[in-house]
Amino acid sequence: VQLVESGGGLVQAGGSLRLSCTFSGFTFDDYAIGWFRQAPGKERVGISCIGIGPDSIYYADSVKGRFTISSDHAKSTVYLEMSNLKPEDTGTYYCAADGALDCGMYYGGPDYYDADYWGEGILVTVSS
Repeated sequence: VQLVESGGGLVQAGGSLRLSCTFSGFTFDDYAIGWFRQAPGKERVGISCIGIGPDSIYYADSVKGRFTISSDHAKSTVYLEMSNLKPEDTGTYYCAADGALDCGMYYGGPDYYDADYWGEGILVTVSS
């Protein structure tokens, strides 16, 4: 199993970026795929997820209306479209696969984070 993030970089506040998470070794039927963000000196926080079932889409309050998660099954890729970026969006973004299939752990918060697989992370820097 492998998850590889791409698309990070430096952007000015108000700008946009699209992150990609391309995975191998499993299919969309096996795992919910989501994104975590870790700001410098802070804990890793789940910000978006796409999965299967009643809780199949999740956005953290901090990114609602600005970020959009989507998937391309043919490419085994999950995208995170980020717009109107703010300096507080700066951090390392990690892709994660969770065998629970839905996005329940994201709704539950840090005490429920239990992803099965992680990407290595990619840096996003938003300048003011």
